[in-house]
Amino acid sequence: MTRTIKPTTAWWCLTPFLSPKQIIEASASIGYAGIEFAPRDQWDAIVDAGLRIVCVRGHNDYIDGLCDPTQHDRAEAEILSNLELARQYDIPHLVCFTGERRGIDDATGMANTVAALRRVAPAAEEAGVVLALELLNSKVDHPDYLCDHTAWGVEAITAVDSPAVKLL
Repeated sequence: MTRTIKPTTAWWCLTPFLSPKQIIEASASIGYAGIEFAPRDQWDAIVDAGLRIVCVRGHNDYIDGLCDPTQHDRAEAEILSNLELARQYDIPHLVCFTGERRGIDDATGMANTVAALRRVAPAAEEAGVVLALELLNSKVDHPDYLCDHTAWGVEAITAVDSPAVKLL
């Protein structure tokens, strides 16, 4: 089977150097397939340029994330709202975050994260959207982030047991 690589632009990498219009025009002119993590106010311009919005945040905070049960109601509401937008704009992925540990051990953080993802997985399945749990480097630029190694992330998404929950 032959697969074609479809390069995309990461919005946040270019914002220090280019205007929103320049990011969109450059991405389209060099043949990129889409843009990741673009702000909501640019989505129509991205689609109008023939580009796909590849992924956006499922919920608004990667620091106060799914490992903290006090954040579950907020995150669920944001994810459900963003699933509707994902359907409208044909966005295939919503990125989700465990958040910072803040003293939460791996096992408790996993149980909390799995519980949060199970609350929204059926809606993601129905919408045909993947909830992508993001791994981040806690040793370099995201100190105290919980999902910081692949084995932990794989165990978490396996425990959710949904085709709509994957690891990024």
